[in-house]
Amino acid sequence: MASPKRFIAGAVCPRCAEMDKIMMFTDDNDKQVRECVACGFTDAMSDEPDVQAAELETRVNKRKNEDDHTVQQVVFFKSGQDE
Repeated sequence: MASPKRFIAGAVCPRCAEMDKIMMFTDDNDKQVRECVACGFTDAMSDEPDVQAAELETRVNKRKNEDDHTVQQVVFFKSGQDE
């Protein structure tokens, strides 16, 4: 069932960059649709997630080789004293 169209305060159109011109509504296929009244841009989103994208590998989630036991030395200096 289609829902009434509502303007989204502060929303910026991705095509024409106009602010406060985006309407949101649910169409007959239960997809949320956003539409720009300035340029006619439309975009539909479904509540069901698409195929999950693989997580990008970063230094935080990167799996390390368990055989790699590299030791790094940390040196602290006392402030105000020369050695």
